[in-house]
Amino acid sequence: MERAFQTALWLLKPDVVFILGDVFDEGKWSSPQAWADDVERFQKMFRHPSHVQLKVVVGNHDIGFHYEMTTYKVKRFKKVFNPERLFSWKGVNFVMVNSVTMEGDRCTLCSKEEAELLAISHRLNCSWEVGCGAGRPLPASAPVLLQHYPLYRRSDSNCSGEDAAPPDERSTPFQERYDVLSREASQKLLWWLRPRLVLSGHTHSGCEVLHAGGPPELSVPSFSWRNRNNPSFIMVT
Repeated sequence: MERAFQTALWLLKPDVVFILGDVFDEGKWSSPQAWADDVERFQKMFRHPSHVQLKVVVGNHDIGFHYEMTTYKVKRFKKVFNPERLFSWKGVNFVMVNSVTMEGDRCTLCSKEEAELLAISHRLNCSWEVGCGAGRPLPASAPVLLQHYPLYRRSDSNCSGEDAAPPDERSTPFQERYDVLSREASQKLLWWLRPRLVLSGHTHSGCEVLHAGGPPELSVPSFSWRNRNNPSFIMVT
């Protein structure tokens, strides 16, 4: 993985690299020392020049599924990766969501996430109006939504291509709040943020979905040999 990442950096020379969660395998269980060791290993494998920005979205293996998630684990992740909620680059807005918190049960972390996303929604709406809101104005641009869990879909039955799940697995129904976000959470994100594109991970397989009346979503295949025999990534320009 280290060699593949470093080679991709050298060949493609990206401005920004996004990792869509599950940076660690056992982050949800790690002791402080094990966490520190894993962070050191990650920083070695994914080292990058100072002019390349590396943005990391949180995944369930980093902080646990919703029922395992704690404030301590979330803060530990933020301390290392400092994930920005809203990031603008070359006229494009990117919104990074902690999709593990999109459970809809009004837990403390969930309520905080939703409040922050509503504030971002207001800022994005203001970007289309003159003199709206305080602070540095955002580009008047529909955002790209980045998160670990995919938006709701029944299965991968409509997915195809070499990065898709094996044919015998594509019709397996997805479980809401485990394999994908719930219908309700998905609609909230689409309504609040009105993204131009959604990028997600979690399933380990690639898929392109066009949501009814909404944006396309690309589920990005895993970059790890542990999860698939042909690890991959996507390049967006």
